[in-house]
Amino acid sequence: MIRQRLSESAGASKKKQRQTLYQLLGKLPDRHRPISVEVVSTQETDELIIEKLLLDINGLERVPAYFTKPKNKPGKLPVVLFNHSHFGQYEVGKEEFVRGRPEMQKPPYALALARAGYAGLCIDSWCFGERQARKETDTFKEMIWQGQVLWGMMVYDNLRALDYLETRPDIDTRRIGTMGMSMGSTMAWWLAALDERIKVCVDLCCLTDYQELIKANGLGLHGIYYYVPDLLNHFTTAQINELISPRPHFSLAGRFDPLTPLPGLMKIDQELKLAYQKDGAPSAWQLRIYEVGHQETAPMRADIMAFYAKWL
Repeated sequence: MIRQRLSESAGASKKKQRQTLYQLLGKLPDRHRPISVEVVSTQETDELIIEKLLLDINGLERVPAYFTKPKNKPGKLPVVLFNHSHFGQYEVGKEEFVRGRPEMQKPPYALALARAGYAGLCIDSWCFGERQARKETDTFKEMIWQGQVLWGMMVYDNLRALDYLETRPDIDTRRIGTMGMSMGSTMAWWLAALDERIKVCVDLCCLTDYQELIKANGLGLHGIYYYVPDLLNHFTTAQINELISPRPHFSLAGRFDPLTPLPGLMKIDQELKLAYQKDGAPSAWQLRIYEVGHQETAPMRADIMAFYAKWL
């Protein structure tokens, strides 16, 4: 009985922290506004079905997306919400998911996930891909004037993408994961922290401790989208990530990656080990550091797919 009360108390505390974290994201559209979707095209290969979608999820501009699934696997499928990276290449966006990029391994994740039996969804974030009509800095500045936060609007769209996945009859909503590299990595752990529908989180090359980034004079290494007003007065990176516990979370980092200072990784790892131990799931948190910089290597790809095979 005492253990149950403690668990309920911890759950209530995390719910309150999630509400605080969400409120820091600025003035966001209605979280429960209706969603509609247009299927623009459907393409099939020997292994993969690719749907190109236009999602009406925020009421401001329609959001292009790719939904993918293995061609010959019927029934309800587990799904990974894939978050694309930044790299200053605004033209890429969701194409990273289906076409890949030089900093990541082959095949692209759409195909890699399909071969493992997973569906996938990736949207164009604000200012990327088919949404790159306006520059990132201009969008950030105008949103600030309106009481909005660019990162908040990005997060909102991905939370609504989760809502869309729940409407699909081919998705097992009990088995939703998320992942991404760089900007997509940060998006993955923010989404998992905010939304318990995400059962597995994988972040690649961007688990950054904010205070250690400041100490390392590394603020300029992250794009302007990254900065949320008042955040450090409420949360550390570790405290955000503790909201994911006890759900499985795998973080991969490069020892020589300047975007994730090593002392910060050690700090986060120590705090999350304690959090997962407290929540009774010590094996569900993993940080693995590789002898590389800001890139995905073949061992990283193999470890990611093995983690999904175990937990999702």
